[in-house]
Amino acid sequence: MTGHNDAAPSASAGIALNRRARHDYFIEDRLEAGLSLRGWEVKSLRASKAQITESYVVIKNGEAWLLGAHVAPLNTASTHIHADPTRTRKLLLNRAELDRFIGAVERKGYTIVPLALYWKKGRAKLEIGLAKGKKLHDKRATEKERDWQRQKERVLRHR
Repeated sequence: MTGHNDAAPSASAGIALNRRARHDYFIEDRLEAGLSLRGWEVKSLRASKAQITESYVVIKNGEAWLLGAHVAPLNTASTHIHADPTRTRKLLLNRAELDRFIGAVERKGYTIVPLALYWKKGRAKLEIGLAKGKKLHDKRATEKERDWQRQKERVLRHR
């Protein structure tokens, strides 16, 4: 594959995207985390049967956990395993990255939100962001700015 950038998730390798997070939060910093998954979950992710819109990340006992992510079990998955689609999944981060995010969450009032779930070198990765919540007027200002940019592009295209 020519032109493939491993640093950012590509559109073809994407499993799930959290567009709502960019609307509700100012994303200050981004980080790529691995996921601790079970076999049936990997099969479901390969079939793009995941949703991270309602999910969030919590820090508990010095570890990061993904809560609320929904991975729908496949009908063809193993029948002897009881699949829990919204189970808590551990995020795999190195200590320095984890300490940096923990410090920001505890001292500065940030929150950690999942942004995108994608494949990288055959492994499922979750892009998480350090975020501050937007107020209603911030959301309106962002929407207004986006509309203004669209209008400028239309005018430039027609001239």
